[in-house]
Amino acid sequence: MRRFALIALPYAWLLALFLVPFGIVLKISLSDPMLSIPPYTPTLDLTGGWAGIKAFLSQLDFDNFAFLTTDDLYWKAYLSSLRIAVIATVCTLLVGYPIAYGMANAPDHWRPTLMMLVILPFWTSFLIRVYSWMGILSTEGYLNQVLLWAGLISEPLDILNTPTAVYIGIVYTYLPFMILPIYSTLERMDGSLLEAAEDLGCSRLSAFWLITVPLSRNGIVAGCFLVFIPTIGEFVIPSLLGGSRTLMIGKVLWEEFFNNRDWPVASAVAVVLLLILIIPIILFQRNEQKSREAEG
Repeated sequence: MRRFALIALPYAWLLALFLVPFGIVLKISLSDPMLSIPPYTPTLDLTGGWAGIKAFLSQLDFDNFAFLTTDDLYWKAYLSSLRIAVIATVCTLLVGYPIAYGMANAPDHWRPTLMMLVILPFWTSFLIRVYSWMGILSTEGYLNQVLLWAGLISEPLDILNTPTAVYIGIVYTYLPFMILPIYSTLERMDGSLLEAAEDLGCSRLSAFWLITVPLSRNGIVAGCFLVFIPTIGEFVIPSLLGGSRTLMIGKVLWEEFFNNRDWPVASAVAVVLLLILIIPIILFQRNEQKSREAEG
């Protein structure tokens, strides 16, 4: 009974906070839009008994999923989101790996301070941090003022409301998710392996590529998944920093729900997005399982 109670608790949490909401969204995606409250039909009425349930199921269809294939907006939004998520993940890795490497090689008494600096942004509201970048990247923002003052540019740069601003916002926001797993892997690495490689004739650069990078692979994979998975459905950053010139599926989903009030189509978009994310989620879980088995 103890073992059952221990296992039942996370499964109950998963049932209540994922499976039930997903079932509701899936049901709405198979419904039809209607000017009512709620804005879709059919609705389930259990007072009709089994006959009412059969009538309810007979009215569900896949028309909304078929509609997604007829409008270029949706598949372009999915592809654009995938492209932005991949590029942003690579940029975050290029920025985060040197930081994690420096933290892992810093003196022991400095590591807690560096760790605190990495997680310090989480102490501030996510929305406020994104809004602050609007003030930095705007035409009259601090970045252009500094560049003009230094004489590096002759006229303000147009960064806000461009894909560049979206990449900057994503890298800044999700950088800790890349740094922490890589740092955790590098911190546990045996430094004698690098000394042995250098004794055998490897340069520091060769030892880094042959020893450090392969041994930190698990941290790199975990960090990339932790950045890629939430980025592909990101809504706040492209809306505030990307403007109308940035197309991502999160923005399309929000507009379908709140502007068009087409809940069935919006639910179909959400279901397809979840199906796309299942692949990296499964790969992430397998990587974590292999890491635990290797450590064990």
